[in-house]
Amino acid sequence: MEASTNNPSVEEGKTIAIISYITLIGLIIAFVMNNEKKNDFAAFHIRQSLGLVLLYLALWVLFFAMAFLINIPFLSTVLYLGLAVLWILGLLAAIQGEKKPIPVVGTQFQEWFKGIG
Repeated sequence: MEASTNNPSVEEGKTIAIISYITLIGLIIAFVMNNEKKNDFAAFHIRQSLGLVLLYLALWVLFFAMAFLINIPFLSTVLYLGLAVLWILGLLAAIQGEKKPIPVVGTQFQEWFKGIG
């Protein structure tokens, strides 16, 4: 975990990191912006945000496919609320200048997407 007061590159990448959490368009914009300067802090949060977007899409496809078999609105609501909490935690870490993986899946996202950013 890096704090913004200890590392000037965190301050430089903070705006890009925050933008990466603002919808899919923000993620794409952050990715393009970070290609110019290659800031490690921004890249960390781009990978976290990318993982959240892909997790959302996977859940959407899963529940869309399951809707034809069985309707489980409670389960989907709980999972989407959990995803929203993870998104908020990632955004807060970016705002606070911390390189803190989101709980449960953040470390895995860093490993899977290590070539991105």
